[in-house]
Amino acid sequence: ITARVLDSLNQCRVIARYGTGMDTIDIPAAVARGIVCCNVPGFCLSEVADHTMALLLACARGIVRLNDSVRDGEWDAVGVSKTTERLTGQTIGFIGLVALTPAVATRARAFDLQPIAFSPRAPDSAFESSGIRRVELDELLETSDFVSVHTPLRPETHHLINARALDLMKPTAYLINTARGGLVDNQALLSALESGSIAAAALDVMDPEPMPADSPLHQAPNLIITPHAGFFSLTAMEILRRETAAEVARVLSGQEPRSSVSTQL
Repeated sequence: ITARVLDSLNQCRVIARYGTGMDTIDIPAAVARGIVCCNVPGFCLSEVADHTMALLLACARGIVRLNDSVRDGEWDAVGVSKTTERLTGQTIGFIGLVALTPAVATRARAFDLQPIAFSPRAPDSAFESSGIRRVELDELLETSDFVSVHTPLRPETHHLINARALDLMKPTAYLINTARGGLVDNQALLSALESGSIAAAALDVMDPEPMPADSPLHQAPNLIITPHAGFFSLTAMEILRRETAAEVARVLSGQEPRSSVSTQL
């Protein structure tokens, strides 16, 4: 929803995002036209946290690789799993301390992973309440065994995971992205996977979506891709439908929405 689209919406009073991410809406342009923008944060928090851990475990335990080897007629646990290491004591680094991050951290701690995070906008109190240690981005990339991306997509975070960031990661580290595809430079990721400068990656989001049929990432080694499915459960969809409509109804009846999105998002 661009400024041009907004100019054609002469009677629009509210835009309710059917979901969480607001990167598809020109929010400053909407606010300048007096249009209320809102979303439904948290409707799928549990689902995305679960999906993040599912991707992490699939990478760490080589689930896809093991499955493929059996289907190819092999039965070689040790040979296929030769790079697998135990999770206990490893570090998970979160890029972005958002509402989802503590939920993933709680799950990660159950596997004895140690959480750290980089989030320049989050106050110290958010780190203290979540029990996650604050670090700078370079330290996170250099020390994490799992880098999990959760920051919103903004102009300044576009391709935040680029060639430099990937070069800083351990060669044994895994990248997980369940946030937005535009946060990762696909070409840089492909190069990192082909060269072995990182161990593997797992993506639930892509830029663009759907993933193009001719994308070279289809053939990338050690890459797991799911079709932006982390948000989905029957319960989450029921909440999303109900709350999106409720936000519109609140605004049109003269009330404030529960989740108003400002230009400072």
